[in-house]
Amino acid sequence: MRVHIVHAHPEPESFNGALTETARRSLEGQGHHVSISDLYAEGFDPVESGNHYADRTDPDYFAALAEQRHAGKRNTVPGQVQCEIDRLIAADLVIFQFPIWWHGPPAILKGWFDRVFLSGRLYTGSMRYDRGFFRGKRALTSVTTGAPAAAFGRNARGGDMDQILWPVHYSLHYMGFGVLPPFAAHGVQGHGYAYRDAAGAAALRTDHLRRWSDHLEGLDRLSPIRFPGWDDWNEDGAPLVRAG
Repeated sequence: MRVHIVHAHPEPESFNGALTETARRSLEGQGHHVSISDLYAEGFDPVESGNHYADRTDPDYFAALAEQRHAGKRNTVPGQVQCEIDRLIAADLVIFQFPIWWHGPPAILKGWFDRVFLSGRLYTGSMRYDRGFFRGKRALTSVTTGAPAAAFGRNARGGDMDQILWPVHYSLHYMGFGVLPPFAAHGVQGHGYAYRDAAGAAALRTDHLRRWSDHLEGLDRLSPIRFPGWDDWNEDGAPLVRAG
């Protein structure tokens, strides 16, 4: 199996970095091929703008989706974006590794979605959801939080993790991926912050890394999250009312 990791954390020595390295070692140890996009280290520009397109369909007004479709047709897709698309096409499984910041992913990862999921080439009005371009491929999110696990859930202080990850998961579903249940490492404190003493923090991190390795060894036992598809909606996109 070919696995691609999209890593979104600015500090190489962070715990997110340790999770990505653990994933690489675990998956390669299972005989899989692993590639990594380190978005910060590679200087990925997350801001979609007309500056990325030398051959504009309209040089006077920037319409992002129109320029993406034009670039796809003319084979003038920006180099950074084409590199990421090639990596996704080559992969059977894509892992997204990132911290939860302000109840969502870091801006660089949101910008990656904005730019890499190219209108026209990777999705159209009919090539979406369970008919998406990446149908048959799987995706998995691995996230870290500063607050402990008890703080996450329905009406809990940190929020419901399913709701926090819904925009990422549903966007992946939109592109056709089968989205596996996420992995979460809770209670991971940044430098200078801690809920527990150094020994307790080290033990927790060791346990997270072990659980992550175990999670990756059991990928074939995981079933994708159930999302609605085209057969569940009417022509306006509203849910169908089924008899009984």
